[in-house]
Amino acid sequence: MEHNRKLILEDGSEYYGTGFGSRRDTVSEIVFNTSMAGYQEIISDPSYTDQAVVMSYPLIGNYGITDEDFESRMISPSALIVRDINENPSNYRATRSLGDLLGDSDVPGIYGVDTRKLVRSIRDLGSRRVLITDASTSLESGLKLIHSTPVRKDAVKRCSCPKKWYSRTSNPRFNVAAIDCGMKSNIVRMFNHHKCNVTILPYNTGSKEILSLAPDGLFISNGPGDPTDVPEVIETLKDLHGKIPMFGICLGHQLIALSYGAVTYKLKFGHRGGNHPVKDVRTGKIEITSQNHSYAVDEKSLNGTGLKVSHINLLDNTVEGLYHETDRVFSVQYHPESAPGPRDSGYLFDRFTELMSDERNG
Repeated sequence: MEHNRKLILEDGSEYYGTGFGSRRDTVSEIVFNTSMAGYQEIISDPSYTDQAVVMSYPLIGNYGITDEDFESRMISPSALIVRDINENPSNYRATRSLGDLLGDSDVPGIYGVDTRKLVRSIRDLGSRRVLITDASTSLESGLKLIHSTPVRKDAVKRCSCPKKWYSRTSNPRFNVAAIDCGMKSNIVRMFNHHKCNVTILPYNTGSKEILSLAPDGLFISNGPGDPTDVPEVIETLKDLHGKIPMFGICLGHQLIALSYGAVTYKLKFGHRGGNHPVKDVRTGKIEITSQNHSYAVDEKSLNGTGLKVSHINLLDNTVEGLYHETDRVFSVQYHPESAPGPRDSGYLFDRFTELMSDERNG
């Protein structure tokens, strides 16, 4: 197969392959995901905004695209990089191929790449900026384009809903207000399953408007980018400490930490995939979790914040969960709604409903 496309990394390394999907050039941050399934949910997860995703599993696209399985209405990554692409899926639910979806969404893909070598490079040297371009593009001009392309800081603004909307369930027990920083659809489904009506709010919704809804609890969603890029959410959470039970996932976890005065930092290559072991330090239980993030909370910065560590990552000992006992606040860095993925952590939605019940009953 003729190699007509390539990757140029900012360190000067090049990887050749064959294009599928869109053929446009794009500059983004390159990351890898270790999941063996779930490529549709991955490419529709807003947390991947402005990232080129390398799938470490070699065969992608074999079960096609199914209309019911999207995690959002947008195809989020800047590009998808795989070893082998299957454009003739075998799945009675499939309505189109992965390549067709990427083409329709103007997202470039490249296959035939040595993804084992590429993933090892990201693991060893860290995430970097990358250009997906035509194979004829010179290294010199490619590096010039990478260095002249600004890093965007408005990913959450682009992912969040433009106005509030509602998701109702039968016989609801609680009303949850959710700050949408790039929320996955399965989070809303999980709340509905736990008998919660959900009001989904734009990321810059203020504390007064949230309290005017009289919700039983506040949820802060996952989303893309550096948590310090959304000071609006941090200020809103500061105003609501102790006033309403809170639950945060992924970016929401980081934003809660920042609102209490903790510090976040960027990981070398992040955590992405459905196979990360996490320990609940209070029970000793080990959960296999689904993850997708580039930033983490600095444990040393928690001193004096009132936040305590509830979960740790057993691969690198990073903070995976926090709680504030008196304020009825808790958060996790991983995805308990993982779709698809392990279901070990679904109990966290039960924990949130228990907090809301306790708050209601005084």
